[in-house]
Amino acid sequence: MQTQTLERMESDVRTYSRSFPVVFTKAQNARLTDESGREYIDFLAGAGTLNYGHNNPHLKQALVDYLASDGIVHGLDFWTAAKRDYLETLEEVILKPRGLDYKVHFPGPTGTNAVEAAIRLARVAKGRHNIVTFTNGFHGVTMGALATTGNRKFREATGGVPTVGAAFMPYDGYLGDATDTLDYFEKLLGDKSGGLDVPAAVIVETVQGEGGINVSGLEWLKRLEGLCRANDILLIVDDIQAGCGRTGKFFSFEHAGVTPDIVTNSKSLSGFGLPFAHVLMRPELDKWKPGQYNGTFRGFNLAFATAAAAMRKYWSDDTFERDVQRKARIVEERFAKIAAWLTEEKGIPASERGRGLMRGIDVGQGDIADKITAKAFENGLVIETSGQDGEVVKCLCPLTIPDEDLIEGLDILETSAKQALS
Repeated sequence: MQTQTLERMESDVRTYSRSFPVVFTKAQNARLTDESGREYIDFLAGAGTLNYGHNNPHLKQALVDYLASDGIVHGLDFWTAAKRDYLETLEEVILKPRGLDYKVHFPGPTGTNAVEAAIRLARVAKGRHNIVTFTNGFHGVTMGALATTGNRKFREATGGVPTVGAAFMPYDGYLGDATDTLDYFEKLLGDKSGGLDVPAAVIVETVQGEGGINVSGLEWLKRLEGLCRANDILLIVDDIQAGCGRTGKFFSFEHAGVTPDIVTNSKSLSGFGLPFAHVLMRPELDKWKPGQYNGTFRGFNLAFATAAAAMRKYWSDDTFERDVQRKARIVEERFAKIAAWLTEEKGIPASERGRGLMRGIDVGQGDIADKITAKAFENGLVIETSGQDGEVVKCLCPLTIPDEDLIEGLDILETSAKQALS
């Protein structure tokens, strides 16, 4: 396998190619193939970007048809037929059935672009600078988003430039199960000497992906929404990794019955792995002046085509949603079994966590998680870790994964855990 050119020319900033040092050549649904012809089951799915699998045939056909018709590929923020179809489909298939009324802002094509736009919009709308964020949150690595990201590894990579404009609060469970961390936030909001500048917005992930598959309680989310409403603070839900069906609902906040003021989506929004992001906002929050938030790639017509096809194919009724939840129960049960074996047989305190098909096994130490995932790759499974020390083995398999691939992947993971720790 020829990797010399890749190793010589690509920056040392690369990460995934270190954990999975092979040259991949093709992929279909939940399987990757390297240039030697070996297949791997994919429990990473582009870090949650390929919820509908690799080279989904329905979405690929929509893309091929669009290209064959000489449709607009790049058009700045021109009105195009593809954009209209996307917006009409989003409204009819996703928003109206959920009782949601949002305007749509297309920033640059990545998740951090969406977060930058969302927090800046909140500041414009409210005339305040402060954004409240949470411990272990990850919202991107451009400077505005980085200020709301907790992990020190990312925050230290600024060349000494300080990150400003955000205040951190403890996430649900951060102080233990017996403590409602919103008590602290509420106390500060009511204390003029507490040191908390009145926020323009709160940004939150309902399930923290990079933070370690930390799941916020549904009542906690409802209370957070109530605190925001009572204090004239906007609620931003970062649904970049947890959205587009990952937790078993199209939007992860649906489980709690809350209605954010602003929502960010990216990753699986295009459905096909094409870069694409949007910001959803309550109509009265659209305070932008023309061109005030700019970008050459604001809206991507190929992604419009595949995203609309994905919504029509998978979200026109609840069939897909129910199947995701069914598969989630399989993963939950197997992860709990592996965690129990680690705890009872190896004396490694471990626990299963997650919502929908966004699940993890917390093994407590990053070196243990690394041993398990490295052995899994040797055995034909691509799976990564997350958490502040990489202590959580994280499953982000395609939502469309066939049952036989799902079971085989889980078998590999269980076997690999036993081999790695024997």
